Amino acid sequence: MAGINDLVLIYLDHKPAFYARVEDISPDVKPGWYQVELLVLTLPPQSMVWILEGEHLQGAEFTMGGRPVRLAPVPRKAAPPPDRPGPGEKGKIIPLTRNRK
Repeated sequence: MAGINDLVLIYLDHKPAFYARVEDISPDVKPGWYQVELLVLTLPPQSMVWILEGEHLQGAEFTMGGRPVRLAPVPRKAAPPPDRPGPGEKGKIIPLTRNRK
């Protein structure tokens, strides 16, 4: 299920069309529906609000103007293994030297 701050790939007509970040999800006046604010990652970025059912946030296909649309969550990058330094930590520096003969 897509949640706030998740990156999603929007499919139009069964083809990838653009990426967006889910900025906010709030209940709509219609039960089971949500107002989903999306920041479309274009130049310049654009903000839009779509009113969707809960199942649409889980990847179910729906239509807009007769065109099939689907939100597909983009998987997050896995956390680094424990033996690798994290952000702000110092790692091992390996100097690059040339073999001279």
